[in-house]
Amino acid sequence: MKVLLMGYGRMGHEVEAALLRRGHSVVARIDAAPGASGAAASPSGEQMAEADVAIEFSLAPAVRANAQMYAGAGLSAVVGTTGWKADEDAVRAAVRASGIGFLRASNFSIGAHIFFALVEEAARLVSTISDYDVLIHEIHHNQKKDSPSGTALTAAARVLKNLSRKKRVVTEKLDRQIAPEELHVSSSRVGSVPGVHTLLLDSMADSIEITHTARSRGGFALGAVLAAEWLSGSGPDGSGADGAGTKKKGFFEVEDFINAIFSKGS
Repeated sequence: MKVLLMGYGRMGHEVEAALLRRGHSVVARIDAAPGASGAAASPSGEQMAEADVAIEFSLAPAVRANAQMYAGAGLSAVVGTTGWKADEDAVRAAVRASGIGFLRASNFSIGAHIFFALVEEAARLVSTISDYDVLIHEIHHNQKKDSPSGTALTAAARVLKNLSRKKRVVTEKLDRQIAPEELHVSSSRVGSVPGVHTLLLDSMADSIEITHTARSRGGFALGAVLAAEWLSGSGPDGSGADGAGTKKKGFFEVEDFINAIFSKGS
């Protein structure tokens, strides 16, 4: 698999290492930020044509233009950038018109998706036990630009889906009593923490915590590479990450890829 790396910061470097470990190659490293060592400001037409897939960890304002660039070049893309909901319709339209594959995720970590599954099941289990209240808290490094994290919001959506007494998410600082139907999602920023996400179930009798702790960015990077293999049908053995060996077309959520991975293991 030949990959165009879009964004060559810390995650871009981790993705490159994961690609090389799995026998893939990097066509070009692209980063518009000044001082991004070894990276060009934009890809050439030749590089776009040579690549099988792009893997993007950039900034939210760049996603729409990059998606239109991929569409114009017929290049599928895996995107881990978050915070571009306002541009989603335009991106979907570009993907649909071009016939490329496009997969987006707030979190590529396989462990995080196990966490999401556990969150769903925990919310379902307490749905008829009103004694338990719920919150989500996340901790990230002090360079993270969004709050709360996309992963925390994804977990919150899983709670709302399975716990009918929670109707909406509250992310701001509360200087009032929280309403029973509100799910509080809080955030802390400190040091170099790659990411900690906790679901807390609390009652008068006890508390239950489900926590996913990322030890490094390596798990996120590997997940992105596996997703690119699935999207392009270009695993190290030529089969793709789901064993199907089929190039995918259309706009995909990370759950499409994760469900294929989990189903393969069952």
